[in-house]
Amino acid sequence: MSAYGHSGTTDALGPEDPGPDGGDLLAALLDGMDAALCAFDADHVLTHWNREAERVLGWSAAEAVGRRGLAGWAVRPGDAADVEHRLFGVTAERGREVHDVALLTRDGRRVLVRAQTSAVRGPDGEPAGIYCAFSEVHTQIDLERSIALSEALFEDAAWGVVLVDADLRLAVLNAHAAYALGTSRSTALGRPLGDLVLQGVEELESALTHVLADGTPTAPVELWVTVRTDEGEQRRCWRCGFVRLASPLAQEPVPLGVGWLFQDLTEAKQTEQENARLRFRSHQLHRAARVATECEDPSEGAVAHLDFALAGFADHALLDTVAPPAAGTPTRLLRTAASPSGEPGQPPNGALAGMPARYPDGHPALQCAERGGTLRAAAGTGPGALAPDRPGGEEPAREWAVAHLWPETTRHALCTVLRSRGRTLGVLTFLRVGSRTPFDRADLAHAECVAAHIAPLLDLAARR
Repeated sequence: MSAYGHSGTTDALGPEDPGPDGGDLLAALLDGMDAALCAFDADHVLTHWNREAERVLGWSAAEAVGRRGLAGWAVRPGDAADVEHRLFGVTAERGREVHDVALLTRDGRRVLVRAQTSAVRGPDGEPAGIYCAFSEVHTQIDLERSIALSEALFEDAAWGVVLVDADLRLAVLNAHAAYALGTSRSTALGRPLGDLVLQGVEELESALTHVLADGTPTAPVELWVTVRTDEGEQRRCWRCGFVRLASPLAQEPVPLGVGWLFQDLTEAKQTEQENARLRFRSHQLHRAARVATECEDPSEGAVAHLDFALAGFADHALLDTVAPPAAGTPTRLLRTAASPSGEPGQPPNGALAGMPARYPDGHPALQCAERGGTLRAAAGTGPGALAPDRPGGEEPAREWAVAHLWPETTRHALCTVLRSRGRTLGVLTFLRVGSRTPFDRADLAHAECVAAHIAPLLDLAARR
């Protein structure tokens, strides 16, 4: 403990260097500290004063080292007794003490600091002095707030918080993010995003790479992804915000990774899409009704309804009417119209009008006419069938479509009955290709609404 209890010429750090190499090392260590540091010997004479202490209070080491106590220069006389009692009282205790005290700067300003003091004891166990590390309270509070914010985000946040390292691997994530990604907090660490995000990972990694290279974006982005969960694969919409993380200790900003925050908007987006789809379909029905009123021939008005209903709903539509019944014969359907018309290899509307639709027994359109209801069919739903998106499933799906006398690209079908005045007039069939989603309940309701507009027109045309 040669730093205490000696007299003689002093330098910026203490009265006597421990040695040529040791003094240089001690000076570099103390001056490189982020916290202000001072030390007192057993007589409360200041022996050490580093550059951070000089920055905070303005007193240089030459002006501070060698002073006894703090009164009159670093502490106002009225505060000196209380401050020195709190700081120097640590010599009677074991361990460290933390106090918030008001110190005085060289230009006379008071600054509130948080001081951590600890006793230094000699070989005999008696107090040989104290050291005191201090920093401005607002700096300490900012640090504590940053730590508290980090802890709160990773423990209690109601949205996903993920830290991704510079290699785009998961470093830290909170419980909400782990649940959204279908994993646990410990299992996900160090794994690439592609292990958890099945679709949309390219867009997500591109956004993270952009943040690492160019910095934080000015606005959040919305990304659609598919993740694997315990309930199976799920399509989710996340509103994502990104923040580039850089080390505060580096002289130049070195990216440590990206802070990624996201919120699940799937339900809101699905509701928004459903409302937009409903508005569009209602608008199409309104337009079709106005066009149909201008058609002299009711059958032309029925075809107009068919064309308007097809937009954004399906890829093909077939309109078949029930042939006049004959004793002892099953239900037969006659092709009345098809939309879109005039495609390569397909005759225009009217070219096959009245020709029998050669549907095999058990065809969905025939079942629909016989039952008087609505039904859906899809490739790969029969016993032993292969789904079209599975290996080896494309050819059976094409054969399924051809066997039903539909275009070979068809993968989803919806048949709804046409009824007017208590009679079955025909069947309306909508078809979708494999790249589109299957028909859902909302599609079924819309198809029945279109059929309710077309059936009276067909009835009127038959009466005429």
